[in-house]
Amino acid sequence: MDFESFMQESKERIEAKLEAVLPAESEPPKRLHSAMRYAVLGGGKRVRPMLVYATGKMLGLSGEQLDAPAAAIEIMHAFSLIHDDLPAMDNDDLRRGKPTVHIAYDEATAILAADALQPLAFEILTTDPALDGPAGLRSSMVKILAQACGSRGMTGGQSIDLSAEGKQLTKTEIEHMYQLKTGRLLGASVMMPS
Repeated sequence: MDFESFMQESKERIEAKLEAVLPAESEPPKRLHSAMRYAVLGGGKRVRPMLVYATGKMLGLSGEQLDAPAAAIEIMHAFSLIHDDLPAMDNDDLRRGKPTVHIAYDEATAILAADALQPLAFEILTTDPALDGPAGLRSSMVKILAQACGSRGMTGGQSIDLSAEGKQLTKTEIEHMYQLKTGRLLGASVMMPS
């Protein structure tokens, strides 16, 4: 399969899985669920899920076995983007060419949407029936994702970024910040299907 076809297939798979795992807008609390869907289904390159699918396919795993980790990674990424855009962080008005969640809804709803997305990512990994397999598979994926997102990963990188406001960082400090802020979740995308 050529790269363009692989990208298209991956995007179609992840969009279908995300649509299926996110709560419906008609389900109460409707505004919260609407904001969650707005944040996740609002487009994007879907690089992290594509890395999950690429790694898994190289290892001989089926698309069904890869859908849950791909969705969990993308949902966790959306969680981080909501927080990153908040007034207390980068105070962005636009994300992917449309109003950020706190602009489209309000700041409190944006915080709650992010807070609901994070546990949803872990719920998917612990409950998806396609992940029934070797003992320890689910807990290994949960551990990889948790470590990628904690203070020694994405959240730690964001903290370094915030504390660097108005300061001149060295090349090494910048590399370390992005290794945590971006690199750890990208790494988890490759490690989860392994």
